[in-house]
Amino acid sequence: MNKLIATNSNNTTALIARLALGLTIFPHGAQKLLGWFGGYGFTGTMGYFTTQAHLPYIIGLLVILIEFFGSLFLIFGFLSRFAAIGFIGIYIGAVATVHAANGFFMNWNMEAAKGEGWEYFILLFALAIIVLIAGGGKASIDAAISKRPVEKIK
Repeated sequence: MNKLIATNSNNTTALIARLALGLTIFPHGAQKLLGWFGGYGFTGTMGYFTTQAHLPYIIGLLVILIEFFGSLFLIFGFLSRFAAIGFIGIYIGAVATVHAANGFFMNWNMEAAKGEGWEYFILLFALAIIVLIAGGGKASIDAAISKRPVEKIK
């Protein structure tokens, strides 16, 4: 567990990466779980995932939970590496199953027949990899926890 939360409490780069990723993904997770920001909420999102996207229920559930709670974990710097691994997993799945077929570019012109490409995911992957390598960094719960001495088990 110590390696999962160990981080340099002065690492500003890790702070910036985890906040950028967490704050960017939080609205997406809130759309999926709570229906905020024009989203469909848990029931609507699960309906889409299981009927239209043909995802197994457990995968849809994990996507929703990782995007919502994982983004909060990153914002507060709690189990940052764990959250980063979750993001890497769901976005590999999203690119492989949906976005790769749409090419590189995002759909800036909002063309109805064209989906989103995978350029956005390069940024998400990069931020998640920084967090995975560096941990939570400065101003994180991980840093506060990892500073405490660990009692030896007798």
